[in-house]
Amino acid sequence: MGRTAVIIGAGEFPRKPYPRYLISSADIIICCDNAFSTYLRAMSSLFPGEERYPDAVVGDMDSLKESIKKKYSSKVKFFHESEQDDNDQTKAVRYLLNNYPDVTSIHIIGASGKREDHTIGNISLLMEYHRKFDISGIEMDMVSDHSTIFAITDSCELAIGKGRRISIITPDNSLTIKSTGLEWPLDEVVFDNWWKATLNRASEDTVKLTFSHPSRAVIILD
Repeated sequence: MGRTAVIIGAGEFPRKPYPRYLISSADIIICCDNAFSTYLRAMSSLFPGEERYPDAVVGDMDSLKESIKKKYSSKVKFFHESEQDDNDQTKAVRYLLNNYPDVTSIHIIGASGKREDHTIGNISLLMEYHRKFDISGIEMDMVSDHSTIFAITDSCELAIGKGRRISIITPDNSLTIKSTGLEWPLDEVVFDNWWKATLNRASEDTVKLTFSHPSRAVIILD
């Protein structure tokens, strides 16, 4: 049986029950380096009566004080990766996949909020991971107090529930998507800007999306 993991970034730390439950119930916890201090402050409320330190803190360590590393070096593994081609979220994903081959579910938390550029970049990386890593058989999403976001790469059916708000964003302006189960069908949408298929709503319990060709997109659910 596979294990569940969370990766915690330095965006807005969740306050609502669901993303906090994902942290407290995870088998594996990985912090990006600049999220470790925030995690320490939240640890007692997430794990009352126990000390549950992350399994690893990953990143270039440019935002983590040496005194913090020294204080927790016996309790936490600090993995320093200095290359600058990838951000800390991507480094954490790579570390997780390389060191925990039995993981079947990855929730990325704290990847949005505070800075819009980081938020946009982190969301777009969900699509990139399908090309960059072998994540077949792994469920991966980004969860906050406001939404759940995940990438798709081809036609699919989504059992999301009637009335749920949904947005679809793709960087592929050659892609066409036929849809059923949406209040505003996508059949005539030209994806030449990010907003073109946002702010939609499910008119049925299941939404079916049919791609004209394999590509990449992100789904944002409320």
